[in-house]
Amino acid sequence: MAPHIPVAVPSVSGISDPIVTQIAAEDPVKWYKKRNLRGMYFCLFACCMGVEMTSGFDSQLINVLQFSDPWNAYFGNTKNAKGAPVISTPLLGFLSASYQLGSIIGVPFAPYINQRFGRRWPVFGGSVIMVIGAIIQGFAQDLGMYLFARMVLGFGIVFCIISGSSLLGELGHPKDRDTLTSLFNSSYFIGSITAAAIGLRTTGITNNWSWRIPSLLQMCPSLLQIAFIFFVPESPRWLVSRDRYDEAHEILVKYHAEGDEDSVLVKAEMAQIRSTIKIEMDNSKQSWMNMISTRGMRKRTIIASFLGLFTQMSGNSLLTYYSNLLFEMMGYTTGYAKTRINLANQCWNLIVAVPFALFIVARFRRRIMFLTAATGMLIVFISMTISFEQLNAAKLANRVNHAASISALFWYFAYTVPYNLGNNALTYTFLIELFPYHVRTRGIGVEQVWGKIGLFFSNNVNPIALDAIGWKFMAIYCGWIAFEWLFIFFMYPETYGRTLEELAFLFEDKELADQAVLAVEKEIHADAYMKTDVAHTEEVGEKQVPVTTV
Repeated sequence: MAPHIPVAVPSVSGISDPIVTQIAAEDPVKWYKKRNLRGMYFCLFACCMGVEMTSGFDSQLINVLQFSDPWNAYFGNTKNAKGAPVISTPLLGFLSASYQLGSIIGVPFAPYINQRFGRRWPVFGGSVIMVIGAIIQGFAQDLGMYLFARMVLGFGIVFCIISGSSLLGELGHPKDRDTLTSLFNSSYFIGSITAAAIGLRTTGITNNWSWRIPSLLQMCPSLLQIAFIFFVPESPRWLVSRDRYDEAHEILVKYHAEGDEDSVLVKAEMAQIRSTIKIEMDNSKQSWMNMISTRGMRKRTIIASFLGLFTQMSGNSLLTYYSNLLFEMMGYTTGYAKTRINLANQCWNLIVAVPFALFIVARFRRRIMFLTAATGMLIVFISMTISFEQLNAAKLANRVNHAASISALFWYFAYTVPYNLGNNALTYTFLIELFPYHVRTRGIGVEQVWGKIGLFFSNNVNPIALDAIGWKFMAIYCGWIAFEWLFIFFMYPETYGRTLEELAFLFEDKELADQAVLAVEKEIHADAYMKTDVAHTEEVGEKQVPVTTV
């Protein structure tokens, strides 16, 4: 019986008709029942998911080290009210932000390396750089050496983030892509939980190994990436862009069709990828200027820039990097309480993020999720602002407000839900869908550079602003998140329910999208007709009556 052939339905935008999406949806077999796909996903988790584990580890490393007396004594340049050595607020901000500074330096180079050498080698190279950075960090002899090490780590991570997120989106089965790219960001919390848990034990060490051990252990996710990256196949999109069609076809057959050379899905994917990439290459140039060369590309670049800012400046950097300062304002001042609240919050983040990635992202439209998340973050920050204002009023009156303290802690944990619904679960899913292949790594690079600029800025400003204006700083975040909601409403396109190639001309001429659709239809219809002709010939042959001669 011939396979069902979807028929294109005319659309009014630059989005291609979902032919490949429909074919993929007809496959009832789950990924975990497919041996080849299951094995590839395991390796992808070990190497690509490990990228964000490093980011999560780093975010908690600086947070946890603030609880360490030996770390403060070794690098401290001032003393607190109790006379204990600490790192001054401006220096602490720059120390946290140095990681982002390294990433900003790396962004201009990472997309070029990706396009020249494929997706796997940049992950390997970036991981080696991060191992070197972690070793320098762990054996730092002074603050300058520690700062340099963090910049090296930041430089390496941006190669891995751009390559790893692209590889996940370009290798994943069409039915699983959005879940895979969402899990990429969720794995951040595996790293943050690990760092927070390590801090429970190391903060009690009374010598310099209190901070050297966690600093060295930051290399562990990178070692995992180095060990597994070449067990993962190369991106078939990159191979097609290099005219290596047979290799790309072999990868799609093995992992998307479990070895079935006659798979209609693989034939449709290959036709769609080849035609779309050819159209993209014929209508663009491989340079950074291409990011602003057309109206559609300018809109993509603006969206990616603000997406980068939103992911790092929606209050999350304040709650992540400077929870020590917030816990002090809440009245939780002991190291025992701080480390355990911090670990509990990281575990709560993972508990929330993974179900969102597994069950929500593939079922709801992107705009609805982003708008719901921004609404939730705004409600949380308004409530948090009120709680901290009450805590400040109680402090001025020389009394303790236990209700406000509990309220502030409750909203601190509550923030996890809306943030993970939007900016965590959807960032890379949305980015990979937003940009066509020929500018995808540059598009992710744009998001990364603005995200790192935002985090660099906020990491420097947050401790200074908290020290200067206290709870009023929270109100500024309320205004920023309100602006975020408006930007999402008016600027974000809907990208749900399509393959990457079906979204390639999202803001472009509908004729370009139609060319890719015709190429897919031609391939799958030709295959179906060929099978029908063969079946008809065999049927006629069986019915022929032999002629008997006398």
